[in-house]
Amino acid sequence: MSDTWTWEYDPDRAHVVAGLPVPVIAAVEHAAGQLAALGRDAREVGTGSRLRVVDIDGGAMLWFLPVESRQLIVIVRVVWAN
Repeated sequence: MSDTWTWEYDPDRAHVVAGLPVPVIAAVEHAAGQLAALGRDAREVGTGSRLRVVDIDGGAMLWFLPVESRQLIVIVRVVWAN
């Protein structure tokens, strides 16, 4: 089994980041890639129990769920304070 994690939006990109400025979306996707690179250690990033929240560049907060059984970071919500 590979130790490579990936990430995805849930339910989809349009639902999670629709209407956000392109630089904020880029920051979200960059952060998601960094979380995936951390793998299971992403469970320790940010705050929360199973559903984690972290501040990212661009003034946004990102909610994610690390799913160890699928080696997947699921991005479920992004809020941008413009």
